[in-house]
Amino acid sequence: MFANRIKFVLFAAAGLVLAMAFAPLSAYATTATATIAVSTTVTNTCTISATGLPFSAYTGAAADPGTATLTINCTNLANYSVALDKGLGAGASVTTRQMTNGSSTLGYSLYKDSGHGTIWGDGTGSTVTVAGTGTGTPQTLTVYGQIPSGENSISGTYTDTVTATITY
Repeated sequence: MFANRIKFVLFAAAGLVLAMAFAPLSAYATTATATIAVSTTVTNTCTISATGLPFSAYTGAAADPGTATLTINCTNLANYSVALDKGLGAGASVTTRQMTNGSSTLGYSLYKDSGHGTIWGDGTGSTVTVAGTGTGTPQTLTVYGQIPSGENSISGTYTDTVTATITY
């Protein structure tokens, strides 16, 4: 009988050791917590890029239209305004820009609409800027150009550079 009792005690002790070995450690662990403060500031930002505005070969007999595309990418809900300067042509203004070929010039205008009714400029005089609201994804704006008929220019290649400026 004493031998059975020793076997029972040993068996019980072994069972207790096994139970403790497989018991979750969290039952015996203490925990502590900390919080992480997460923050940022979203600032308005915009980028702008432009394609060229190629006109077809100009004969002077008819008005010659062309288009360029501005790609705007502004922070979501950022208000912006896009202005076009007068360009680099001698004697240019925002209402009548000038392409040059040496000392020769060829006038043209840039518009915000395909009907060529509203001149896109810097907001002075009779010109307007084009306003919008950012979406966080690229948006496109079309610049409509036109050389009026009847320009009396010598043959050659005429060029100009107009700067588009976005204010936000």
